[in-house]
Amino acid sequence: MPGQVAGIVLVVFAFLVGAIPWGYLAGRVSRGIDLRSVGSGGTGATNVLRTLGTKPSIAVAILDVLKGLLPVVFARMANFDPAWTAAAAVATVAGHCWSPFIAFKGGKGVATGAGAAVGLFPQVLLTLPVMALIVRTTRFVSLGSLVAAWLGALLAMALAAAGQLEWPATLAILAISAIITLRHEGNIRRLLAGTERRIGESIPL
Repeated sequence: MPGQVAGIVLVVFAFLVGAIPWGYLAGRVSRGIDLRSVGSGGTGATNVLRTLGTKPSIAVAILDVLKGLLPVVFARMANFDPAWTAAAAVATVAGHCWSPFIAFKGGKGVATGAGAAVGLFPQVLLTLPVMALIVRTTRFVSLGSLVAAWLGALLAMALAAAGQLEWPATLAILAISAIITLRHEGNIRRLLAGTERRIGESIPL
């Protein structure tokens, strides 16, 4: 089992992988725009959808999921201690949300958090139909994302209580859900005020 120094390197590596700003790069390459200054100001797939369209959004979503998933899968395959694996999962989401490559701006952590969560416990995929139903019926991506994040946290706690999931992984899921909630602070305020944008509403550039 890799030791403490290797664990620190893993966490730093996961943070830097998570910090790769795929949405920002998509905006620069395809339209010459800075996503931080248009739409919601985020660099995640939802703002890409509103500003660049469906195909770039799908590509960014896949890349963001992978940068959450792959460091966790690597840590598991390399037989890191569960605590280091859990720390890497949180680090990759933190890197996405506060990327040092774009002045510590970033996305809201949903796709990267989903990838990291799947790496920790694939059962979290059970929350996807709920998220899809909420988004389809309300057209609020933010609401679906928040509900899915905390359903995943509840599922993780239930599995841990049943002895089917390590507690470090459960704590990581709770931390990721908290980060996602923090990054959605503005969305939560707009949802409560009835001014949140619905999916399909374009943002003028």
